[in-house]
Amino acid sequence: MINESALLESQSLRGSVLDRTDVLDKVKTLSLLPDGMHVTTAMVATYFEVAETVINNLLSRHRQELESNGLRVLRGPELREFKELNLSSYGGPQPRSGLAIWSRRAVLNVAMLLRDSEVARQVRVYLLDMEYLARTQPVENSAPADLPDLDDRIDQRITHILGKTVVPMFNALIETSGEHRAELIALRTGVQRIERRLHQHHSRLKRLEGIRDDRPTIGVMAAMDAMNGRTFERHVAKLLIRDGCTNVVVQGGHGDRGVDIIGITADGRRLVVQCKRFAPYLNITSPEIQRFIGAARVLYSADVALYVATCPFTPEALSIAGEAGITAVHRGALEEWSAGEPLRILE
Repeated sequence: MINESALLESQSLRGSVLDRTDVLDKVKTLSLLPDGMHVTTAMVATYFEVAETVINNLLSRHRQELESNGLRVLRGPELREFKELNLSSYGGPQPRSGLAIWSRRAVLNVAMLLRDSEVARQVRVYLLDMEYLARTQPVENSAPADLPDLDDRIDQRITHILGKTVVPMFNALIETSGEHRAELIALRTGVQRIERRLHQHHSRLKRLEGIRDDRPTIGVMAAMDAMNGRTFERHVAKLLIRDGCTNVVVQGGHGDRGVDIIGITADGRRLVVQCKRFAPYLNITSPEIQRFIGAARVLYSADVALYVATCPFTPEALSIAGEAGITAVHRGALEEWSAGEPLRILE
């Protein structure tokens, strides 16, 4: 069996497993450019959670190997054409003299060269585990084929009992009880919360199973990166509705007064949301948070305020958001939310 240290040291061993690019998305979603094939150096750095200079240094030391696995540096007319097709919607600073673009194979190559990244280490471990299983696991699978269906039936049955039997029973008791009315109402609320969480749990399992078994090549975040602003707002609205929010209205655009979505949380709190679909190498800064605070608190008197972005927030922006009670949903949190993890502020 190949071990991790050998993988770091041997180019031939790295080459023997470079076809397993699917492990990248098993560990963490790799967002791709709109062409569905490449990422920039900044996006590689974001994936591995390291500084961009670290990736540039790695490129300098292993350029020949990386180029053999899909790394290209675009210049001149080729760069202009690529920018027009893939970077025109991102805004922010644009490359002028040259742009390194990385294939998924080249990114996996980086994972087998990068020593000081926990994400890269996880990719290597997952890759080696998969290789070991492929070599040693028997072809016949002895697990009963109907177990997932059985689990589904159990989840659905519990939800059915809670919704059709237990909650109506509480309703009847509340109508006829005076002394313990408040306690019964609190118990009914708890049961309804459990029912809702079971629904969310079931939906999340379905989504996670889909991502594991039949995941789109470009990944969850890349799909959002390819959206325009309006489509992204509608995507966030669907997530809110999934998590129990009601009266959700997308009002982004001219005249929105700094708020893109309004609604009511499952427990009755007034909700406002600002959505920003920025390139992953950009940041939400403190002035943008400050403008949203004014709109959320003064104009809308919101109880819950979300600032949802496809990019990171600067430390100062996060600090101001925390002090003002604004929930900053950064790129990583948005990925988890889209994959089925409910936002705690909405529970």
